[in-house]
This record gives sequence, C-alpha cells and structure tokens, in this order.
Amino acid sequence: MNTNTSSKSGTRAHGPVGRAMLLIRLLARSGARGLALTDLAAATAMPHGTVHRLLRKLIAERMVLQLSATRRYTLGVLAFELGLAASAQFDIRPICRPVLAALAETVDDTVYLIGRSGFEAVCLDRYEGQSPIRVLEIDVGSRRPLGLGAGGLAILSVVRDEELTEVLTRIAEDPGFLPNRTEEVRASVIEARKRGYAIVHDRVTRGVSAVGIAVMNSLGAPVASVTIAAIHERMKPARIKVLAGELKLAAAAIERRLPGIAA
Repeated sequence: MNTNTSSKSGTRAHGPVGRAMLLIRLLARSGARGLALTDLAAATAMPHGTVHRLLRKLIAERMVLQLSATRRYTLGVLAFELGLAASAQFDIRPICRPVLAALAETVDDTVYLIGRSGFEAVCLDRYEGQSPIRVLEIDVGSRRPLGLGAGGLAILSVVRDEELTEVLTRIAEDPGFLPNRTEEVRASVIEARKRGYAIVHDRVTRGVSAVGIAVMNSLGAPVASVTIAAIHERMKPARIKVLAGELKLAAAAIERRLPGIAA
C-alpha cells in the first residue's frame, strides 16, 4: 500500500478527480465525526462552492454521507464496499493477526499494525493487552501524516534519504501536520536509524509513549510497521528495550509470511 496523496496545495490536486480524491482522503482521516464544509474548504484551499459541488456529486455516488444531526460530511457506504472488494488483494491483516495477538498477550499493552498510504500512516489493526490502563489512541482506519506516530516514524526510518526528503516536503504542507515540525521528524528518523526502532513521547497523545518497528517485504521495502503504545509509567527505558526486542521478533515473524507482497 503505497499510493501518493495530495497536500493542502490545490496544485497537487489536478482536475475534478484529483480534487474529489483529496476530499475523500481528508474525510477518511476525520473518522466518524466527519468534517464541516468550512473545514474541508480551509484544508484544501478550494472555494466553498467548489467543495460543495464535489461533495454533492460524491454523495450522489454514495462515496460521501452528510450527517443529518451535525451537517458534517463523512465517508459513505460505497467507500466501505470498495474497501471490501480491494481487501482480497491488499489486506495483510489475516497474515499478521496471529503474530499481533500473541504480541499483545506477551506485552500486556496495545499493539497496532500501521500501513503506509503515500504520505500518510493508516491504522490497519489493533490488539489490546491486559494492562489495567490501556492506550486506545488510534482507531482502525484512522490516518495521519507519516512521522507523527511511532508507526509512521518507523517506516520513514527505513526509506532512502531522497525519499525521506520528498516525504518531509509533502507532509510539511499537510493541514494535519503542525508547522516547523519537519526538522523534528527528520531528527527522530536519524535517532530511529541509530537505535534500530522508533520512539515517540507525547507526540500524538499526551501522557502516551509508543515504540515501533518497520515490517519489510521481500524486496526490502517497508510494507507496514508494528507498534506498542502505553502510558509513560509503563515505558521506562529498560522496558522500552525489552519491547523493542519483542517487536523485532514480531516483525521478523510477519516478514516470513509476506513473500512476494510489494509495498
């Protein structure tokens, strides 16, 4: 899963199809709460009238739904149906589930499977451990710019330098990416490369730390990442090293199940 995504700049979304896809990606990131027309117009730098016309067309095709209670827009039922149709070719979750379930049981914290979609990280699956305080910061299907969470950071840590520069340039324009964070993410990538795994503290959710490892396909490209998230009290340096070891074992187990799958 490695398709390009558009940024806030209207020049990235060429023609009506590109602009419609930009709206769909933003709605995919917003979750069940959805986004208002003004939010979509601001995020895409498109006129309100253009956004409204595109939304009307997408609603007619059942790709977008307008919530009657809030008048916000969310993904429609067709998005779900198309996802089901594509899952037979692209869904790696059945391959990963036994490994993820075993990992969650071992570490007692929440385990996530994170995939890459162009310049975004997508939560593909989640397993809860038995810790009395569980971290459920990411819903399955949620999206965010690469590099904000441990999963996306782990993926960026194994790409080539020229690709990293391209990704950082694009996500810096993303409306969901805070200003002046590009160099922070680049520094985190360098640290992850030296360490062999990615760590984030308070970057996505206050009071939460996460550690992640990339999962490579048979061509040596990152196809996903596995992460563990927990409250800071459960993420002392000594335990992080233990969790990193467990993540490396889990990533290796998944990689053995992924021959021939391209990113």
